[in-house]
Amino acid sequence: MFAVLKTGGKQYRVQDGDILRVEKLAAEAGETVQFNEIMMLGGDDVVVGAPMVAGAAVQAEVIDQIKADKVIHFVKRRRKHSSKRTKGHRQKLTLLRVTSILASGADKSGVKAAIGSGSVGAAVAAVAAAPKKAAAKPAAKKAAAPKAAPAAAGADDLKELSGVGPALEKKLLANGVTSFAQIAAWGDADIEKFDELLSFKGRIVREGWVDQAKALAKG
Repeated sequence: MFAVLKTGGKQYRVQDGDILRVEKLAAEAGETVQFNEIMMLGGDDVVVGAPMVAGAAVQAEVIDQIKADKVIHFVKRRRKHSSKRTKGHRQKLTLLRVTSILASGADKSGVKAAIGSGSVGAAVAAVAAAPKKAAAKPAAKKAAAPKAAPAAAGADDLKELSGVGPALEKKLLANGVTSFAQIAAWGDADIEKFDELLSFKGRIVREGWVDQAKALAKG
């Protein structure tokens, strides 16, 4: 009886006792592995898979982990700016001895499946075998940024004065001017003082803030 199995992207025709070299498997010497991708069974009756033969398997004992002969890859470019590159490679292989061919009952054999060391299946198996780490605690929420301090309690809306916008209002509040009554009480000395202090360049007189403030203060 013979079987055609698939592993490492290649197909192999094997019989009991055959020595086989396949792409490296995740197994140690002395272990028994099972190939479940069986394309065909031959003997008295030939069974062809569609694409695999259901329930069939090939079991083999790992003899050793070996390397193939070195392959040299040399590239040379004969141009004005010539270059050359040499690379060497030795493919990692697993040496096996076929021990049995199962026509059915592969799922009940209890033998671990042959998985390539660089395959997705090996990575999944390694993750499953690794101890689980404790779930990370969610990061504490950042403290909310403090809100801007509100305007002084009872302050008038100085932007009602002609030519006063948010920037000028901020300057006035920063210098203690918070109400229309204060501006209405300004004399010439006060006007000169704030005109120079806040670089208003004659705006107080030009815009008539004192008269406007008197009217606004009365409501």
